[in-house]
Parts: sequence; structure tokens; C-alpha cells
Amino acid sequence: MTVFNLGSINIDHFYRMPHLPQPGETLAALGFEKGLGGKGANQSVAALRGGARVVHIGAIGKGDGWTNGQLALLGLDMGSIARVDATTGHAIILTDPAGENVIIIHGGANRTQSEEVIARALGSGQAADILLLQNETSHQVEAAIMAREHQMRVFYSAAPFELAPLKAILPHVTHLLMNAGEAAALEAETGTKLADLPVQVVVVTRGADGADWISAEHQFHAPAFAVEPVDTTGAGDCFAGSLAAALDQGMTPEQALRFASAAAAIQVTRPGTAGAMPEYHDVDVFLASQ
Repeated sequence: MTVFNLGSINIDHFYRMPHLPQPGETLAALGFEKGLGGKGANQSVAALRGGARVVHIGAIGKGDGWTNGQLALLGLDMGSIARVDATTGHAIILTDPAGENVIIIHGGANRTQSEEVIARALGSGQAADILLLQNETSHQVEAAIMAREHQMRVFYSAAPFELAPLKAILPHVTHLLMNAGEAAALEAETGTKLADLPVQVVVVTRGADGADWISAEHQFHAPAFAVEPVDTTGAGDCFAGSLAAALDQGMTPEQALRFASAAAAIQVTRPGTAGAMPEYHDVDVFLASQ
């Protein structure tokens, strides 16, 4: 079985701040680091380290040797990652001492996906496979339609939250993943309860308050694990990729949600994004200690 991911790839610029800036305020950063990120890349690394076979579909700038090297170093298959004329996507991430953040992203190459590359990559997809999608690339709907034609499960992370892209892709989604704020915004803007959405499963992450699984067969809450966060950037991506890996390996929804929650708990105790995703063994040891 395989986890496919049409996902964003970003160069992350991390700035440690004394506090998050207010409008009009100029602040000196306490530190700076550069790393690989993007919701897509983060989810792919989380799924890979969670034990899944992963095929990442994406795009980076032609002359960007640094990102190419980082992707290879993290173990991602480069066969479906196109080199395009646009610059590689990037993000500016401001983090305060409590681990909270503000993020600005520029889509760049992520918005120039190729339908041909997507079709070629998904050509081997089967009913047991999963396609991960997020709202940081072009061709989301096209990829979802292709995946459903292969009877694959389609996981959509509705972030950054925008109602129009979400409504366009929703008919082709099996598993909708949102945080509590996104879920509240969706209910407010559509007047539809989460349980009534036309998808098989809705998963809502609630940070320190845990996560909910909502489906016709299962409705339950998984509590979060108590940890001291260092950096919450990428926690939702870690959860999504780890959840896909767990379900791909045949875990029950309860087991998968617990596994994903544990992976995210570990990830927020580490600085960074893609490189901070935990290995399967790390999660296994963590869960054994709880």
C-alpha cells in the first residue's frame, strides 16, 4: 500500500521572537534557522517516518539545489517532483517563547503543478491507497478526481482555510482534516454540521484538547498527550501524515488517532518542521511510556 501526496514544498525561514509582533511594531529576532517545510513535505516526511511507503508529487525551482538535496536527505522519492521555472515556495515563520507562531507563505512552484505528472504518479494507485492533499498547491481537484477513479482514499487538510477551494474539492474527499478553528469557520459559513458533510470521515484536531473522529461508524474523542511545547509549527501536518501512515498500516481509527496524537506531541517538543517529524520507533516508545 502507498501514501501519495500532492503537496507543497517550501523553504522555511524560522525567526525566534521575544513575542509575536503587533501591527506597526519592529522587533529584533532572537535567532534564525532555515529548514525544509511546506504542509505537503511535512506530511510526507511524517508518513514516511510513520512507516508508510510515500510518493510525493510536487514542484521546486529549477536551480534550487538546496531543496533538492534536503528532500533526498529526508528520504523522499524524487521521481514525481518536477523542476519548474517558478521559484521554490517559501515561508516566514515567527515563533514566540511559548511555541506559538505566525506564518507567511509564498506559493511559488507549488502553484504550478503538472496534471501529466500527477496522472503518471497516481497511475499505480489502488483501492487501499491514500492521497494526501492540502490547500497549498494547484490541481487539487484534478488529483482528487484521479485518485477516486482508482478508488483511493482522499485525505484533505483544509488549510490554509478558504471556503471556495474546500467546496470545490469536497465531493471527491473521503477524509476531511481540520483544526478546531477551521471546523468552526466551515460550520459558520455553510450552516452544515460536521457530521452532515458529504464525506466518510471528519477529523478535527484541537491542540491540547485532543482530536475528534466523526463518521457514521465511529464518533469518539482522543485526548492529547501532555508535553512542554517548543515549537508548534507543523504539528497539524505531523498529525495528518502520521494518521495516514497508521491507517495505511491497518490500525483501527482509535489506534490511528492515538498514534497520530503521540507523533504530534513528540514533534512539538522539537524545533523545526519536516526534520522534526518523529520516527515510528519514537512514537512506539512514547506510547509505551504513557
